[in-house]
Amino acid sequence: QVQLVESGGGLVQPGGSLRLSCVASGSISNIYVMGWYRQPPGKQRELVASVAPGGRKNYLDSVKGRFTISRDNAKNTLYLQMNSLKPEDTAVYYCNALLGRPYFRNCWGQGTQVTVSS
Repeated sequence: QVQLVESGGGLVQPGGSLRLSCVASGSISNIYVMGWYRQPPGKQRELVASVAPGGRKNYLDSVKGRFTISRDNAKNTLYLQMNSLKPEDTAVYYCNALLGRPYFRNCWGQGTQVTVSS
């Protein structure tokens, strides 16, 4: 079992920055891919960014150049640095871990609210 705890959300003005953190615990060795999802108000959850074991990173087109995902294996922590935030970035952000053992499955954090408003 893997537990994910997110932090770092809050209220920020347009153009500002936030850094989200996700601390993983439990069967960490079973984690294959980690990523960040978000769910804007009234919309479906979408993948924002992910990082694979080889270090390959993928980003939602609308956040490329503004967001950076990173993974610190020593600290068992996933980060999402968000710069140049826009009102449309407002959403609940969720940490996700894809477990590869004993079978593929997704684990989710509790979510952290990010609100971008002037």
